[in-house]
Amino acid sequence: MNARADTGRLWAAVLVAVGATVTGVLGTGAPAIAASDTGSTTVGVEVGSSITVSGLTPSFTLTGNPGDVATTVTPVSMTITTNNFAGYTVTVEPATATLTGAIAGNTDTIPASDLEVADSVVGTFAPLIFGTPVTVFTQATASAPTGDAVAENYRLTIPFVRPDTYTGTLNYIATTL
Repeated sequence: MNARADTGRLWAAVLVAVGATVTGVLGTGAPAIAASDTGSTTVGVEVGSSITVSGLTPSFTLTGNPGDVATTVTPVSMTITTNNFAGYTVTVEPATATLTGAIAGNTDTIPASDLEVADSVVGTFAPLIFGTPVTVFTQATASAPTGDAVAENYRLTIPFVRPDTYTGTLNYIATTL
């Protein structure tokens, strides 16, 4: 028999016995108790005032001959959404003082002030003036969560100008109160 092999088996037996004893000693102690602690924090949600204009009619055309009073067939409409409980106001103003023709060489123009606007509910027409916003809608409360429908009608007494399509841009501004 090999002495070395016997010594190796002896040490293995000792280690197993010691390990079993250590495991047995550790396993017989009291169970560990979980520790815990508590704390708290305060959450704050700061909500700002917001307002949006969406779904604005992209364009409209008034049609007629000189001297005719042309009016919108379908009102220009949009949706105003705001969480401001003081309410909001909607204004419109022309971006330029005149409407210009599309045909090259046509120097005729139509004054933007010839174009009149009226809230589709109230119906009182007012001329548009370049540089001066015209109030077309005011409300003293927040909008509905899905927004409020706002619409305006336009009219124009067509002046004596060359046949053409005269265009200009109207800027709508919604402002919280």
